[in-house]
Amino acid sequence: MSGKVLIIGAGGVGGVVAHKCAQLPEVFTEICLASRTKSKCDRIAAQIAESLADKLNNPIQTEQLDADKVPETVALIRRFKPDVLINVALPYQDLAIMDACLEAAPEVKVDYLDTANYEPRDEARFSYEYQWPYHDRFKEAGCMALLGSGFDPGVTNVFCAYAQKHLFDEIHTIDIIDANAGDHGLPFATNFNPEINIREITAKGRYWQQGQWKETEPLSVHGTFDFPEPAVGAREIYLLYHEEMESLVKHIPGLQRIRFWMTFSESYLTHLRVLQNVGMTGIKPVEFQGKQIVPLEFLKTLLPDPGSLGPLTKGKTCIGCVFDGVKDGEPKQSYIYNVCDHEACYQEVQSQAISYTTGVPAMIGAKLMLTDVWKQPGVWNMEQFDPDPFMDDLKHYGLPWKVVDGKRYHGQLPDVL
Repeated sequence: MSGKVLIIGAGGVGGVVAHKCAQLPEVFTEICLASRTKSKCDRIAAQIAESLADKLNNPIQTEQLDADKVPETVALIRRFKPDVLINVALPYQDLAIMDACLEAAPEVKVDYLDTANYEPRDEARFSYEYQWPYHDRFKEAGCMALLGSGFDPGVTNVFCAYAQKHLFDEIHTIDIIDANAGDHGLPFATNFNPEINIREITAKGRYWQQGQWKETEPLSVHGTFDFPEPAVGAREIYLLYHEEMESLVKHIPGLQRIRFWMTFSESYLTHLRVLQNVGMTGIKPVEFQGKQIVPLEFLKTLLPDPGSLGPLTKGKTCIGCVFDGVKDGEPKQSYIYNVCDHEACYQEVQSQAISYTTGVPAMIGAKLMLTDVWKQPGVWNMEQFDPDPFMDDLKHYGLPWKVVDGKRYHGQLPDVL
């Protein structure tokens, strides 16, 4: 017997996490799903009860929760007494939920896991500098916090740890490449929370080289990359900043450069440019009919809910890391990647692949914590633990991966001046 899990967040990723935890009742003995909107939790619980009726030991408990309010979260933790808390709410809420975990101790010692680092509401900026300082407090409380257990960040961090352990004596460059070749047939929609997605994409690009961070104008650096999956094919990749780079530069010795790339269609970028030009992606409040509103928050209400894209989306994702380094004194390049099918994900957990590729690693991270495979009080990033059990679980729970010679792929990467 392992333990009880509290999942906070009932969007697309929360639904996947709840489904995948429910598939392992021998590990996740009791599940509580909480969100600001309880009806979303009830709908997910009903889906799981129908699809896994013969596997559930206990019905999924649902709760209404405003995770911005620390006392509410503390009260729920003390009432449900979870062994691990999976935070798949908004990144704005990370610190409040971490504070609640600490405040609930020592009465209830609950470990914490999230999939994206903290981001202040009033600034399009995300950084581990807000969460790393919690290390000593979690350590003193005897609790563990695992940061960024999604795909990117998350699986990509573990790919790097695996490459460091098994494939290279020294890694010199890492290029993380995220392609979504899915098609939902809608004019414009984001694959995860529109507010977070658009803030990320419209920020300046950033990469690390020779010990320092360098900035580029948003989406200004790009090139064509031919992915190994034929259904993905050749796609335009754009340089962005992504949080896993911030921890990997600390934990991969000998690293000389790391970059992050993502694919976008021209139609998507055209819509985004128009929205930017008219101010709809702004995060500063403006006055409208005597009230203060944030344009991006208003835009979010008009765009399709990412959770609604599951039955519409067809195609595949391909996310992985291209490495360049040295093995046994010889130059070497490798490419580790996963390919995920949108329709297969929907058939299994009624979700598109973007939510699936985030939710499955969150479940795996929590599983390794509950079973004491990854267990250490304090605040940690994914690459700081042995990658092998996580890599094994990826194969067992829906995200198989491949390692191929990376020479051809390394040669396709755009130069950044």
